[in-house]
Amino acid sequence: MPRLIAPLLLLTALAACNPQTVAQNINTRAARSVVVPVMQNYMTAPQAEAAADCVIANASPAELQGLARDVGVRAGTLTVQNVANILRRPATASCMKARGIGPVAG
Repeated sequence: MPRLIAPLLLLTALAACNPQTVAQNINTRAARSVVVPVMQNYMTAPQAEAAADCVIANASPAELQGLARDVGVRAGTLTVQNVANILRRPATASCMKARGIGPVAG
């Protein structure tokens, strides 16, 4: 009986791997890899990592997709402006405050 449980659990886990979810996760990771260096222009690396999590959590799917387009290249003016717009949202500010990160100047 235990031999049957492991394959069943594996099949259940694989069924949970929805292609759309996988694509969203990749897009989110790509966007985060763009946001972290932008935030590092204004704060220390550990703070930038935490701030990037707040930015990503409060970005719309379209914004995430736009940010992800800059993966592998230096973030341009539009990308920096998009991050700044997300930072101005009350929910982003609350997230950053909860993580002990002050307002971003710049």
